[in-house]
Amino acid sequence: MRAVKKLKNIIKDNPSAMQSKIYTQLILMLESEDSNPLQDLYKLDQQEFDLALSLLKEWRIDRFYVGKSKVFDVAFQANQYNT
Repeated sequence: MRAVKKLKNIIKDNPSAMQSKIYTQLILMLESEDSNPLQDLYKLDQQEFDLALSLLKEWRIDRFYVGKSKVFDVAFQANQYNT
């Protein structure tokens, strides 16, 4: 399963979890091309950190555009829920 889809499911299943909040901010930052610091990634355990790195790799590939829009939508909704 691609990182984009895994993250969508993680955020959707538990939007208030710490890792979901970090993934949400990462996705929103990538979509808006914002220059937020990435130090929160270091709060993730190794497996979660590796998943975040996989997302960064996939984000660069245009063929994942549909998946990106889906995960962005879930992250945006989770961000609204957590504020």
